[in-house]
Amino acid sequence: MKDNKRQIPLRLSSKLYEEIASWAEDDFRSINGQIEYLLSECVKQRKKNGKYVGEEIDKPLDIDI
Repeated sequence: MKDNKRQIPLRLSSKLYEEIASWAEDDFRSINGQIEYLLSECVKQRKKNGKYVGEEIDKPLDIDI
């Protein structure tokens, strides 16, 4: 059975892209695979307890992205 995945445009800052690319390389994933993995984990966590992964999810990270 074919996996029906949707393609969406995604805009990332250069810094965020580089951070995700580095993380993906560490985890032996493609950048797309890493983004999909991270989003999947966030959705699983939210379904598990009804909350977002972090209480301050919308606050910017301390790194300069």
